[in-house]
Amino acid sequence: MSVTVMIVDDSKLARIVAAKALTQLQPEWGKVEAGSAREALDVIDAQAVDIALIDFNMSETDGLELAAELRAMRPDMPIAIITANIQDEIIARAREVGAAFIAKPVTGEGLSGFLSGAALKLKTTRA
Repeated sequence: MSVTVMIVDDSKLARIVAAKALTQLQPEWGKVEAGSAREALDVIDAQAVDIALIDFNMSETDGLELAAELRAMRPDMPIAIITANIQDEIIARAREVGAAFIAKPVTGEGLSGFLSGAALKLKTTRA
């Protein structure tokens, strides 16, 4: 199964850390990066993306707004909000848009449950 994960974060270092954790768990999955919500929407328009990992704190649009936009476009896409800002309100808002919550810094341990669920969901929606 070919899977592409989009990592959206305005910090290049954070994208590198997330990509490294992703590669440890799913080395065969493809990765694309975006440094902003606008860039992420351009990526979605240009190519197939199966899963989105989105930073909450970004300069122009926060990650939850982008997640809501992606959810409207792609109702079945597995989406996770990644942030060091661990507040109940943010976790609740992530759940409202159907997104998982992953604490920063992103680790393989933190990603594994989300990626397992995402792979299962993709398998059932593609079958």
